[in-house]
Amino acid sequence: MTGCTINLLSDHTGVEVLGADLSRPVDDATRMLLNRAFVDHGVLVVRDQRLTPVQMLDAMALFGEVFAQHNTRFAIPDCPQIHYISNQDTYSDGSRYIPGAGYHTDHSNALEPPKATVLFAVELPERGGDTQFVNLQEAYDGLSAATKRRIDGLRAIQVYQSRFSGRKLIGLSAQNRDRTPASVIHPIVRTHPESGRKGLYINPIRIEGIVGMAQAEALELLDELLAHSIQEKYQYRHQWRIGDLVMWDNRLLLHKANADYDMDQMRYLYRVMLKGDAPY
Repeated sequence: MTGCTINLLSDHTGVEVLGADLSRPVDDATRMLLNRAFVDHGVLVVRDQRLTPVQMLDAMALFGEVFAQHNTRFAIPDCPQIHYISNQDTYSDGSRYIPGAGYHTDHSNALEPPKATVLFAVELPERGGDTQFVNLQEAYDGLSAATKRRIDGLRAIQVYQSRFSGRKLIGLSAQNRDRTPASVIHPIVRTHPESGRKGLYINPIRIEGIVGMAQAEALELLDELLAHSIQEKYQYRHQWRIGDLVMWDNRLLLHKANADYDMDQMRYLYRVMLKGDAPY
């Protein structure tokens, strides 16, 4: 693919790709370039795309295999491996559901969590609705030596919905519950399987506790790690444009969607996830 340009979006996280058309076949050199940029920078923003759900699904073969998302309520009927993100859904009590609220990493309650989440912007509000990313490798590097020693080898218990989470998820159907583990155990510090870098692996929405640690102590530690990680110096904030395809690395990032826009205006994106490995 000729004319493909990659530009940095921040000092540590994010690149934008200009001149690519993922609705068409991509040559091996471009595929390798895009995958390398993803591993090196964590967030890949491919601008100016025009994709149907099927075209988005086909494009994902450039980066890996599709991961089956946990809540099929949001599946697009004609292409169920692609889900949608919308600000027009509600909880059972009728209150508005804002997907992506609060810092988290996607589906860390799976035995092999997805390595990547990909969103494609179809409809956006006039302003607001940015996605904030936190680089947990940079945050780990910024910890004191004493804290690194303290958390080395610690393992967290992760569930679909932590009882300590400030964010309420939409519940799973009986069928979806049957295929979702009741709980899994993952390290709090994980090594990226491609870059080899260490980073924190925390998730306020999913973590129920730390193996072998009293609940109060575990929650205090997790709060300290989160407060450290979400410092502005570790963040990249993405301002969406129509046609943005944004892929991020769940193995090294937290993210959250901001609900700071006019809720009478539609925010609608396609979503797909890609298979990953068990954290170590």
